[in-house]
Amino acid sequence: MTTSPRPLTRSQLAAVVAGNALEFYDFLIYGFFAIPIGAAFFPAKDATGSLLITLATFGVGFLTRPLGGLLIGPLGDRLGRKPAMLFSFGLMGFSIAGLALTPSYASIGLAAPILVVIFRLLQGFALGGEVGPTTSFLMEAAPPQKRGMYVSLQIATQQVAILVSGVVGFVLSSVLTPEHVTAWGWRVAMLLGTAVVPFALIIRRRLPETFHRQTGSRAKLTPAQRKLAVLLTIMAASMTIGTYTLNYLNIFASHTLGLAPAQTFGAVAVAGICGTIFNPIGGWLSDRFGRKPVMIFAFVLLCAVGIPCFAMMAHLRTPLALYGGAFAMAPLLGLGSSAMTTFLAENLPPPIRSGGIGIIYAVAITIFGGSTSFMAAWLTQITASPLAPAWYMCGALLVGLVAMLSVRESAPVKTGWRA
Repeated sequence: MTTSPRPLTRSQLAAVVAGNALEFYDFLIYGFFAIPIGAAFFPAKDATGSLLITLATFGVGFLTRPLGGLLIGPLGDRLGRKPAMLFSFGLMGFSIAGLALTPSYASIGLAAPILVVIFRLLQGFALGGEVGPTTSFLMEAAPPQKRGMYVSLQIATQQVAILVSGVVGFVLSSVLTPEHVTAWGWRVAMLLGTAVVPFALIIRRRLPETFHRQTGSRAKLTPAQRKLAVLLTIMAASMTIGTYTLNYLNIFASHTLGLAPAQTFGAVAVAGICGTIFNPIGGWLSDRFGRKPVMIFAFVLLCAVGIPCFAMMAHLRTPLALYGGAFAMAPLLGLGSSAMTTFLAENLPPPIRSGGIGIIYAVAITIFGGSTSFMAAWLTQITASPLAPAWYMCGALLVGLVAMLSVRESAPVKTGWRA
């Protein structure tokens, strides 16, 4: 059963969201440094071939996300949210350290890319299992009228991770030569995440538990709930494609627009700042007006501005245009993502909430999230159009909007403009 713990202190709440931010930093940093990682582990005849192999390996990490959601998520339903969060975080720290310390292809040959794939699989497993327990913990620890705000902190910390990784990439690209970034600079970025793992584990151990399962209690989904689970998966998939399309901006700017690495990481930082600000706003709005109005409004606008933004960036090919495109799209994604994630948590019974969230989220991004960067690069290559990533994102958003229109509101309390 779900308990009613005392309200979380700021330090306890920070421990949950900080741990989540670290996990996403570790996972995303690989994608942000795809080009130098490709040079280190996947040498090819041309730069495009190396990049595609590297992005495909980035997608390998998504293959084990459903397994993480299937095993670690239900662990949060059987033993409690806290043990599951501790396990996933420790595993993530181990895998990112292993990846950062793996010798290059030039040093150990074929063993290097094999080790990279293994550590990517472990990262995917850990992250797939993290989402369910953390989302469940935040929703269960929140007062009913503040669920959207609490859950939004999980999404916001993912954006903090994007921001931090963008800043790290910008700094390293600015102070190091391209040769140094390729040789060891990306390893420094990864090891920065592992440096705080021991401290974060200690803080998470001190968190209160929000769920204790009753002996012999089992929850089964009704046919209507199974249908809803399919719609939730479609919604999660559309949100994930939108997220990873914006995460692809630094590669888009470097590989397609030809901008310098220091300039491309600036776009990542802009997107991270916008997400950090607008995710909590989206959660706050969904507490007052409901989940559906917020997520539908946000994703309709994102679909409307996506193609014009990419067209502007492709035509002008300047840092200012790149940052402007990121500034126009990222806030809309932030508004809709918080409302959608809260909606997902509210529609699953507590005894299967952690596992259900993990499985739905993991399955959606295994198929679509892990392939988004690869699809964006591949579609750009075969169509010779820099707008290919935008068309792919907008198509996914339209499918997601159909699913959003097919579901009922889940917010238990809507307070309007009242405090």
